[in-house]
Amino acid sequence: MQDEAPTFEAINLLGLILEKTESVEERELLFTAVDALRFIETTGQQYEFNDYRQDLMTEGPAMVIASFATREEAEAWLKNHPKPPRRAAVLIADEYHTVYYRRDTNDRRLVSTHSIEYHLEEMMKDGRPPPVASFDTREQARAWFYSLPERPSQAVIQLGGEPYLAAYHRKLDHLAFHPFSLLEPFEQWRKTLDEKKDPEEPGPRS
Repeated sequence: MQDEAPTFEAINLLGLILEKTESVEERELLFTAVDALRFIETTGQQYEFNDYRQDLMTEGPAMVIASFATREEAEAWLKNHPKPPRRAAVLIADEYHTVYYRRDTNDRRLVSTHSIEYHLEEMMKDGRPPPVASFDTREQARAWFYSLPERPSQAVIQLGGEPYLAAYHRKLDHLAFHPFSLLEPFEQWRKTLDEKKDPEEPGPRS
């Protein structure tokens, strides 16, 4: 990949498409895309955008913008943030949460999500990948991972006799551990949700 994302070339291409587009709605969407790329250029975020595109090509779970040991730390960060993100993923004790922020009301919330469960489920489509290493403690797993000459975005390991996904968030230099056992309560939660959405039709009256 080039050192910088080719945003300038993309803007020119969108301009050519705009010249051939007659639909008002489609032109507005194309102008929005152009403005987004110009925002990246004018605010000097080319490298961040390039890193984002690079992360999209990895096999790891969803990217996060921050990681916290406790919910109290996360809430303090969100409360004191001068310009919180409108919506973004963060980790709290290696559990996925979404930050929601409304500028007009200054409403700031942290909501638990099932991002990692969906990712683990996708990995299990053809059966769980075999572990590449086995450890008794997280400290041992972390020491092994950081000793690798090239750290992968994710690796299936055995931790304390249980299968885990070790996910490396390169931008934060954070190694998260996600147990595959999360899938059992997740499947039960989704089953309950489906039952609420599609209740059985009542039988004929006697």
